[in-house]
Amino acid sequence: MTPSPTLSFQLATTNQREEWDNYVSTHEQATAYHKFAWLLAVKNAYGHAIFGVIARETPTNKVVGVFPAILMKAPIIGRQLCSLPYCDVGYPVANSPEIIREMQSFLETQQIKHSSQNFEIRDIAETPTEATQLQHKKVRMLLPLPESSETLLASFKSKLRSQVRKAEKNGLEVKVGNTQQLINEFYDVYARNMRDLGSPVHAKKWFEHIASAYTDSCIISVVYKGDTPIGAGLVIKNGKHASIPWASTLREFNPLAPNMMLYWSLLAHCADSGITEFDFGRSTFEEGTYRFKKQWGATPQLLNWKKLDKNNQYVKEKEHSQTPSKLRPLIENVWRKLPLGLTITTGSVIRPYISL
Repeated sequence: MTPSPTLSFQLATTNQREEWDNYVSTHEQATAYHKFAWLLAVKNAYGHAIFGVIARETPTNKVVGVFPAILMKAPIIGRQLCSLPYCDVGYPVANSPEIIREMQSFLETQQIKHSSQNFEIRDIAETPTEATQLQHKKVRMLLPLPESSETLLASFKSKLRSQVRKAEKNGLEVKVGNTQQLINEFYDVYARNMRDLGSPVHAKKWFEHIASAYTDSCIISVVYKGDTPIGAGLVIKNGKHASIPWASTLREFNPLAPNMMLYWSLLAHCADSGITEFDFGRSTFEEGTYRFKKQWGATPQLLNWKKLDKNNQYVKEKEHSQTPSKLRPLIENVWRKLPLGLTITTGSVIRPYISL
Protein backbone atom coordinates (compact mmCIF):
# COMPACT_ATOMS: atom_id res chain seq x y z
CA MET A 1 0.00 0.00 0.00
CA THR A 2 1.36 3.42 -0.99
CA PRO A 3 1.04 5.89 1.91
CA SER A 4 -1.22 8.86 1.35
CA PRO A 5 0.82 11.99 0.52
CA THR A 6 -1.29 13.95 3.01
CA LEU A 7 -0.37 11.70 5.93
CA SER A 8 2.82 11.01 7.86
CA PHE A 9 3.60 8.17 10.25
CA GLN A 10 6.21 7.71 12.93
CA LEU A 11 6.96 5.54 15.92
CA ALA A 12 5.84 7.51 18.93
CA THR A 13 8.27 8.63 21.64
CA THR A 14 7.66 9.94 25.13
CA ASN A 15 7.88 13.44 23.65
CA GLN A 16 4.55 12.81 21.90
CA ARG A 17 2.82 11.53 25.04
CA GLU A 18 0.68 14.65 25.54
CA GLU A 19 -0.45 14.72 21.90
CA TRP A 20 -1.18 11.00 21.99
CA ASP A 21 -3.27 11.27 25.16
CA ASN A 22 -5.13 14.35 23.94
CA TYR A 23 -6.23 12.33 20.92
CA VAL A 24 -7.28 9.12 22.71
CA SER A 25 -9.03 10.99 25.54
CA THR A 26 -11.75 12.12 23.13
CA HIS A 27 -11.92 9.16 20.73
CA GLU A 28 -15.09 7.14 21.34
CA GLN A 29 -13.44 3.78 20.69
CA ALA A 30 -10.31 4.39 22.77
CA THR A 31 -10.02 2.42 26.00
CA ALA A 32 -7.91 2.96 29.10
CA TYR A 33 -5.27 0.70 27.51
CA HIS A 34 -4.90 3.19 24.67
CA LYS A 35 -3.38 5.82 26.93
CA PHE A 36 0.36 6.29 26.47
CA ALA A 37 0.70 5.31 30.13
CA TRP A 38 0.27 1.61 29.23
CA LEU A 39 3.14 1.75 26.74
CA LEU A 40 5.27 3.62 29.26
CA ALA A 41 4.57 1.14 32.06
CA VAL A 42 5.55 -1.79 29.82
CA LYS A 43 8.81 -0.07 28.85
CA ASN A 44 9.74 1.01 32.36
CA ALA A 45 8.77 -2.22 34.11
CA TYR A 46 9.94 -4.83 31.61
CA GLY A 47 12.20 -3.05 29.13
CA HIS A 48 10.19 -3.87 26.00
CA ALA A 49 10.32 -1.27 23.23
CA ILE A 50 7.47 1.14 22.49
CA PHE A 51 6.36 0.68 18.86
CA GLY A 52 3.17 2.74 18.91
CA VAL A 53 2.43 4.61 15.69
CA ILE A 54 1.19 8.17 15.56
CA ALA A 55 -0.42 9.42 12.34
CA ARG A 56 -0.61 13.09 11.33
CA GLU A 57 -2.02 15.23 8.56
CA THR A 58 1.02 16.65 6.87
CA PRO A 59 -0.44 20.09 6.07
CA THR A 60 -1.57 20.77 9.65
CA ASN A 61 0.57 18.31 11.70
CA LYS A 62 -2.69 17.36 13.44
CA VAL A 63 -2.87 13.88 15.03
CA VAL A 64 -5.47 11.79 13.17
CA GLY A 65 -4.75 8.30 14.53
CA VAL A 66 -2.72 6.15 16.90
CA PHE A 67 -1.85 2.46 16.89
CA PRO A 68 -0.46 1.30 20.26
CA ALA A 69 2.08 -1.51 20.03
CA ILE A 70 5.01 -3.06 21.89
CA LEU A 71 7.97 -4.98 20.47
CA MET A 72 8.63 -7.80 22.93
CA LYS A 73 11.97 -9.60 22.91
CA ALA A 74 11.93 -12.99 24.59
CA PRO A 75 14.66 -15.61 25.01
CA ILE A 76 14.41 -18.43 22.45
CA ILE A 77 11.05 -17.16 21.10
CA GLY A 78 12.61 -14.01 19.66
CA ARG A 79 10.84 -10.76 18.85
CA GLN A 80 7.08 -10.36 18.79
CA LEU A 81 5.06 -7.26 17.96
CA CYS A 82 1.91 -7.01 20.05
CA SER A 83 -0.97 -4.57 20.23
CA LEU A 84 -1.17 -4.83 23.19
CA PRO A 85 0.47 -7.20 25.70
CA TYR A 86 -0.93 -7.97 29.17
CA CYS A 87 -4.45 -6.78 28.33
CA ASP A 88 -7.51 -7.58 26.22
CA VAL A 89 -7.41 -4.92 23.51
CA GLY A 90 -4.92 -2.71 21.71
CA TYR A 91 -6.51 -2.01 18.37
CA PRO A 92 -5.79 1.21 16.43
CA VAL A 93 -8.07 4.24 16.65
CA ALA A 94 -8.19 6.91 13.95
CA ASN A 95 -10.32 9.41 12.07
CA SER A 96 -11.00 6.93 9.26
CA PRO A 97 -10.60 3.25 8.29
CA GLU A 98 -8.09 4.32 5.61
CA ILE A 99 -5.78 5.78 8.26
CA ILE A 100 -6.05 2.57 10.27
CA ARG A 101 -5.05 0.51 7.22
CA GLU A 102 -2.07 2.74 6.54
CA MET A 103 -0.91 2.64 10.17
CA GLN A 104 -1.08 -1.15 10.10
CA SER A 105 0.87 -1.21 6.84
CA PHE A 106 3.50 1.00 8.48
CA LEU A 107 3.74 -1.42 11.43
CA GLU A 108 3.93 -4.43 9.12
CA THR A 109 6.98 -2.81 7.52
CA GLN A 110 8.46 -2.32 10.99
CA GLN A 111 7.73 -5.96 11.80
CA ILE A 112 9.86 -7.13 8.87
CA LYS A 113 12.53 -4.50 9.50
CA HIS A 114 13.01 -5.62 13.10
CA SER A 115 12.67 -9.37 12.41
CA SER A 116 9.56 -9.84 14.51
CA GLN A 117 8.26 -13.41 14.32
CA ASN A 118 4.65 -12.29 14.43
CA PHE A 119 2.35 -9.33 14.90
CA GLU A 120 -0.71 -9.75 17.12
CA ILE A 121 -3.58 -7.24 17.08
CA ARG A 122 -6.09 -7.55 19.92
CA ASP A 123 -9.14 -6.18 18.18
CA ILE A 124 -12.89 -6.23 18.75
CA ALA A 125 -15.65 -7.34 16.39
CA GLU A 126 -19.35 -6.81 15.94
CA THR A 127 -21.13 -8.99 18.49
CA PRO A 128 -23.49 -11.56 16.94
CA THR A 129 -27.15 -11.24 17.95
CA GLU A 130 -27.51 -15.01 18.18
CA ALA A 131 -26.13 -16.38 21.45
CA THR A 132 -25.23 -19.67 19.76
CA GLN A 133 -22.61 -17.79 17.73
CA LEU A 134 -20.87 -16.73 20.96
CA GLN A 135 -20.46 -20.20 22.45
CA HIS A 136 -16.86 -20.77 23.65
CA LYS A 137 -15.87 -17.31 22.37
CA LYS A 138 -13.85 -14.74 24.28
CA VAL A 139 -15.70 -11.52 25.01
CA ARG A 140 -15.19 -8.42 27.09
CA MET A 141 -18.05 -7.36 29.34
CA LEU A 142 -19.16 -3.71 29.15
CA LEU A 143 -21.47 -1.83 31.50
CA PRO A 144 -22.88 1.66 30.79
CA LEU A 145 -22.74 3.78 33.94
CA PRO A 146 -25.25 6.47 34.97
CA GLU A 147 -24.33 9.86 36.40
CA SER A 148 -24.02 8.70 40.02
CA SER A 149 -23.48 5.66 42.23
CA GLU A 150 -26.88 6.30 43.82
CA THR A 151 -28.60 5.93 40.45
CA LEU A 152 -26.49 2.86 39.65
CA LEU A 153 -27.39 1.13 42.92
CA ALA A 154 -31.08 1.87 42.38
CA SER A 155 -30.88 0.22 38.94
CA PHE A 156 -29.75 -3.13 40.41
CA LYS A 157 -32.17 -5.91 41.16
CA SER A 158 -32.93 -6.40 44.85
CA LYS A 159 -30.94 -9.66 44.94
CA LEU A 160 -27.80 -7.90 43.72
CA ARG A 161 -28.24 -5.03 46.19
CA SER A 162 -28.57 -7.53 49.04
CA GLN A 163 -25.36 -9.28 47.93
CA VAL A 164 -23.54 -5.93 48.02
CA ARG A 165 -24.88 -5.26 51.52
CA LYS A 166 -23.91 -8.78 52.64
CA ALA A 167 -20.23 -7.83 52.67
CA GLU A 168 -20.95 -4.88 54.95
CA LYS A 169 -23.02 -7.05 57.28
CA ASN A 170 -20.08 -9.46 57.45
CA GLY A 171 -17.91 -6.66 58.81
CA LEU A 172 -15.84 -6.02 55.71
CA GLU A 173 -14.41 -2.58 54.96
CA VAL A 174 -12.90 -1.04 51.84
CA LYS A 175 -10.33 1.61 50.93
CA VAL A 176 -9.95 3.21 47.50
CA GLY A 177 -6.98 5.29 46.33
CA ASN A 178 -3.54 5.18 44.71
CA THR A 179 -0.85 4.83 47.38
CA GLN A 180 2.14 2.55 47.86
CA GLN A 181 0.41 0.87 50.79
CA LEU A 182 -2.60 0.00 48.65
CA ILE A 183 -0.29 -1.29 45.90
CA ASN A 184 1.48 -3.50 48.45
CA GLU A 185 -1.80 -4.85 49.81
CA PHE A 186 -3.21 -5.33 46.31
CA TYR A 187 -0.10 -7.29 45.35
CA ASP A 188 -0.25 -9.53 48.43
CA VAL A 189 -3.81 -10.59 47.54
CA TYR A 190 -3.08 -10.83 43.81
CA ALA A 191 0.05 -12.96 44.28
CA ARG A 192 -1.69 -15.44 46.59
CA ASN A 193 -4.71 -15.70 44.32
CA MET A 194 -2.61 -16.29 41.20
CA ARG A 195 -0.57 -18.96 43.01
CA ASP A 196 -3.82 -20.68 44.01
CA LEU A 197 -4.98 -20.50 40.37
CA GLY A 198 -1.70 -22.04 39.21
CA SER A 199 -0.69 -19.01 37.16
CA PRO A 200 2.59 -17.02 37.16
CA VAL A 201 2.44 -13.49 38.55
CA HIS A 202 3.65 -10.14 37.33
CA ALA A 203 6.39 -8.50 39.37
CA LYS A 204 5.22 -5.89 41.87
CA LYS A 205 7.18 -3.28 39.91
CA TRP A 206 4.73 -3.77 37.01
CA PHE A 207 1.84 -2.50 39.11
CA GLU A 208 3.97 0.26 40.62
CA HIS A 209 4.79 1.50 37.12
CA ILE A 210 1.12 1.36 36.10
CA ALA A 211 0.14 3.41 39.14
CA SER A 212 2.98 5.86 38.43
CA ALA A 213 2.24 6.21 34.71
CA TYR A 214 -1.55 6.57 35.08
CA THR A 215 -1.37 8.73 38.25
CA ASP A 216 -4.93 9.92 39.03
CA SER A 217 -6.28 7.69 36.25
CA CYS A 218 -5.36 4.58 38.27
CA ILE A 219 -7.48 3.56 41.25
CA ILE A 220 -6.85 0.64 43.60
CA SER A 221 -9.49 -0.82 45.90
CA VAL A 222 -8.64 -3.11 48.83
CA VAL A 223 -11.22 -4.96 50.94
CA TYR A 224 -10.34 -5.85 54.54
CA LYS A 225 -11.51 -8.24 57.21
CA GLY A 226 -10.20 -6.44 60.24
CA ASP A 227 -6.65 -5.49 59.31
CA THR A 228 -6.28 -8.30 56.76
CA PRO A 229 -6.55 -7.49 53.02
CA ILE A 230 -8.76 -10.19 51.49
CA GLY A 231 -9.74 -8.66 48.14
CA ALA A 232 -8.19 -6.14 45.78
CA GLY A 233 -8.65 -4.69 42.31
CA LEU A 234 -7.02 -2.13 40.03
CA VAL A 235 -8.87 0.14 37.60
CA ILE A 236 -7.42 2.42 34.93
CA LYS A 237 -9.31 5.24 33.23
CA ASN A 238 -9.25 7.19 29.99
CA GLY A 239 -11.75 9.97 29.37
CA LYS A 240 -15.16 8.47 30.14
CA HIS A 241 -13.95 4.86 29.90
CA ALA A 242 -12.60 2.62 32.68
CA SER A 243 -11.22 -0.93 32.68
CA ILE A 244 -10.36 -3.39 35.45
CA PRO A 245 -7.41 -5.54 34.32
CA TRP A 246 -6.94 -7.33 37.67
CA ALA A 247 -9.18 -8.27 40.58
CA SER A 248 -8.50 -10.94 43.18
CA THR A 249 -9.92 -12.30 46.43
CA LEU A 250 -8.58 -14.84 48.90
CA ARG A 251 -10.69 -17.94 48.44
CA GLU A 252 -10.95 -18.80 52.15
CA PHE A 253 -12.80 -15.49 52.67
CA ASN A 254 -15.10 -15.75 49.64
CA PRO A 255 -18.16 -16.73 51.75
CA LEU A 256 -18.01 -13.19 53.20
CA ALA A 257 -18.61 -11.73 49.69
CA PRO A 258 -15.47 -9.55 49.39
CA ASN A 259 -15.78 -9.63 45.59
CA MET A 260 -19.15 -7.87 45.79
CA MET A 261 -17.77 -5.08 47.97
CA LEU A 262 -14.68 -4.83 45.77
CA TYR A 263 -16.55 -4.39 42.50
CA TRP A 264 -19.18 -2.13 44.00
CA SER A 265 -16.53 0.21 45.43
CA LEU A 266 -14.92 0.56 42.01
CA LEU A 267 -18.18 0.88 40.08
CA ALA A 268 -19.41 3.52 42.54
CA HIS A 269 -16.15 5.46 42.27
CA CYS A 270 -16.30 5.40 38.46
CA ALA A 271 -19.97 6.44 38.29
CA ASP A 272 -19.30 9.36 40.64
CA SER A 273 -16.20 10.33 38.61
CA GLY A 274 -17.95 10.86 35.27
CA ILE A 275 -17.13 7.44 33.78
CA THR A 276 -19.87 6.29 31.40
CA GLU A 277 -18.54 2.84 30.40
CA PHE A 278 -16.96 0.21 32.65
CA ASP A 279 -15.04 -2.68 31.06
CA PHE A 280 -15.11 -5.76 33.30
CA GLY A 281 -12.54 -7.49 31.10
CA ARG A 282 -12.23 -10.77 29.26
CA SER A 283 -14.37 -13.85 29.88
CA THR A 284 -15.46 -16.93 28.01
CA PHE A 285 -19.13 -16.67 27.04
CA GLU A 286 -21.48 -18.17 29.68
CA GLU A 287 -18.66 -19.44 31.93
CA GLY A 288 -18.21 -18.51 35.61
CA THR A 289 -16.59 -15.08 35.38
CA TYR A 290 -18.96 -14.18 32.53
CA ARG A 291 -21.98 -14.86 34.72
CA PHE A 292 -20.50 -12.88 37.61
CA LYS A 293 -20.02 -9.84 35.38
CA LYS A 294 -23.40 -10.29 33.70
CA GLN A 295 -25.23 -9.98 37.03
CA TRP A 296 -24.07 -6.35 37.27
CA GLY A 297 -25.78 -5.64 33.95
CA ALA A 298 -22.72 -5.94 31.70
CA THR A 299 -23.17 -7.14 28.11
CA PRO A 300 -20.66 -8.96 25.90
CA GLN A 301 -18.57 -7.54 23.09
CA LEU A 302 -16.81 -10.09 20.92
CA LEU A 303 -13.03 -10.04 20.95
CA ASN A 304 -11.22 -10.59 17.67
CA TRP A 305 -7.52 -11.28 18.20
CA LYS A 306 -5.63 -11.52 14.92
CA LYS A 307 -2.08 -12.61 14.22
CA LEU A 308 0.22 -12.05 11.26
CA ASP A 309 3.27 -14.24 10.69
CA LYS A 310 6.75 -12.92 9.85
CA ASN A 311 5.71 -12.57 6.20
CA ASN A 312 2.72 -10.38 7.17
CA GLN A 313 0.28 -13.16 6.33
CA TYR A 314 -2.69 -13.74 8.63
CA VAL A 315 -2.48 -16.95 10.63
CA LYS A 316 -5.68 -18.97 10.52
CA GLU A 317 -7.62 -18.83 13.78
CA LYS A 318 -7.41 -22.54 14.52
CA GLU A 319 -3.65 -22.46 14.06
CA HIS A 320 -3.06 -19.92 16.81
CA SER A 321 -6.08 -20.58 19.03
CA GLN A 322 -5.13 -20.91 22.65
CA THR A 323 -6.15 -24.52 23.14
CA PRO A 324 -5.03 -25.73 26.58
CA SER A 325 -2.34 -28.39 26.33
CA LYS A 326 -2.65 -31.67 28.17
CA LEU A 327 0.29 -30.59 30.32
CA ARG A 328 -1.38 -27.40 31.51
CA PRO A 329 -3.48 -28.94 34.35
CA LEU A 330 -0.40 -30.77 35.61
CA ILE A 331 1.74 -27.62 35.56
CA GLU A 332 -0.98 -25.62 37.30
CA ASN A 333 -1.35 -28.26 40.00
CA VAL A 334 2.40 -28.25 40.69
CA TRP A 335 2.46 -24.43 40.74
CA ARG A 336 -0.31 -24.31 43.36
CA LYS A 337 1.82 -26.37 45.74
CA LEU A 338 4.91 -24.17 45.50
CA PRO A 339 5.83 -21.75 48.30
CA LEU A 340 4.36 -18.30 47.66
CA GLY A 341 7.76 -16.60 47.64
CA LEU A 342 9.07 -18.98 45.00
CA THR A 343 6.06 -18.38 42.73
CA ILE A 344 6.60 -14.62 43.02
CA THR A 345 10.31 -14.87 42.22
CA THR A 346 9.81 -17.31 39.34
CA GLY A 347 6.74 -15.55 37.96
CA SER A 348 8.51 -12.20 37.97
CA VAL A 349 11.23 -13.69 35.77
CA ILE A 350 9.00 -15.39 33.17
CA ARG A 351 5.92 -13.15 33.18
CA PRO A 352 7.43 -10.31 31.09
CA TYR A 353 7.65 -12.70 28.13
CA ILE A 354 4.05 -13.96 28.35
CA SER A 355 1.91 -11.46 26.44
CA LEU A 356 -1.42 -12.59 27.94
